[in-house]
Amino acid sequence: MSNYSKQTNWGQFLSLITVFFFWGFVAASNDILIPVFKKAFDLTNFQSQLVASAFYISYTVGTIIYLLLSKILKYDILNKIGYKNGLIIGLLISAAGSLIFIPAASSHSFILMISALFVVGLGFSLQQTVANPLAIAIGPTNTGSQRLTMAGGINNLGTTIGPLIVAFAIFGSASLANTEADINSVKIPYLVLGVAFVLAAIFLKFSSLPDVSETHEVEEDNEISKPRASVLQYPQLVLGMIAIFIYVGVEVATASNLPAYMEHDMKMSVQEVAPYISLYWASMMIGRWGGAIGAFNLKGGWMKIGKFLAPYLAFGVFLIVNSIAQHDLSPFWIYIPIIAVMIVADLVAKGNPAKTTLIFSSMGIIALLIGMFTSGMTSVYAFISVGLFNSVLWPCIFALAIMGLGKHTNEGSNFLIMMIMGGGIIAPLQGYVADIVGSHLSYIIGVLCFVYLVYFAIKVKKVLKTQGIDLENTKISSGGH
Repeated sequence: MSNYSKQTNWGQFLSLITVFFFWGFVAASNDILIPVFKKAFDLTNFQSQLVASAFYISYTVGTIIYLLLSKILKYDILNKIGYKNGLIIGLLISAAGSLIFIPAASSHSFILMISALFVVGLGFSLQQTVANPLAIAIGPTNTGSQRLTMAGGINNLGTTIGPLIVAFAIFGSASLANTEADINSVKIPYLVLGVAFVLAAIFLKFSSLPDVSETHEVEEDNEISKPRASVLQYPQLVLGMIAIFIYVGVEVATASNLPAYMEHDMKMSVQEVAPYISLYWASMMIGRWGGAIGAFNLKGGWMKIGKFLAPYLAFGVFLIVNSIAQHDLSPFWIYIPIIAVMIVADLVAKGNPAKTTLIFSSMGIIALLIGMFTSGMTSVYAFISVGLFNSVLWPCIFALAIMGLGKHTNEGSNFLIMMIMGGGIIAPLQGYVADIVGSHLSYIIGVLCFVYLVYFAIKVKKVLKTQGIDLENTKISSGGH
């Protein structure tokens, strides 16, 4: 992006990260809507997972619409209207989607409900296209990834408190009478969310956020691997597209199928499940806050201390939020040593993207197998810990997939963003399997997903080596979707 600042403008950055918070808040809140819709509309596991499908497939549809309109108009839409205005328009689209929940609830229409989520996701698609490069543009290029990491941490703050706030808004009054929440109870939280989107748009309009209108991605073509006619001729990108599809899929499916498992096998209510869903998404925050330490330019031993302290600080945020929500914290202390396992794995990987992908995907397989072959709270915490091992995979896969693309880098990035649709396909696939074999064993889908990510880590390293790219000297920061 043109005209990078020599120093990070933290005022502008704080304005920008509001949209990162909203992405996380809504995405994680969907996991509370799934069991609500399932009961209200008498849905199967597969049908209830269409909530995730509507939301995540909208990212791909939004990206395709953006590319088609730019092709038809023969100019890049965002370069024409400006990135700041693009963010504002995206927020207003999401606001419209949130407000559709009101007539959808009144008419008791499941189709209209998931259509509302689809529209919210369309707005997020535009915001996602804009916000990531803007986060890089408002400071030095060499610390751009750290700013994205910090923004990812704010995103996960939204994923942590979203399920709790939405669960309280939906069940708060109903739980006092020990009754099930009515579908009309979703009206208020999404009305408030719609208003929040509009207020955020107004805030950004009058903020100091720069209205950057051009992107310039300049990279030298690799000396060994000559430029190719099509971006899809780069095997690392094709492998990476599948990996992003699968990564987002297992991330979403693990959480969205957890309520069905805990309700059916653990005999827990939706209200009781909410803090555990929150812990899953907090696990993403825990992993990414460790990666954000690089933004503070710590040296030597202080960096290692930060790597240990930051994850537990994030865990502390989760405990504080749940304490405010008056949840019993005693079941969560067991998570402290589980976090330590993730920290050790991170230190062993040493920031190498291929090695990190290999180690953390392998840990994901182990966690899911433990969950499948145990029962009770042991299985629940095993499934939840998948969030820890997912936390750093997005930046690793993304970095590996676009390495060596040269002038095709921007186009390759767009293809990768389109693959977010994996969350909308793998989640209902696991729901379909759950209808056949039960929620407990349905996590075999996640195991298979991680097996591919292990293959990707091994294969892409070999592919890049043939192109003269040495991964041993390549490090990344842990940002993420």
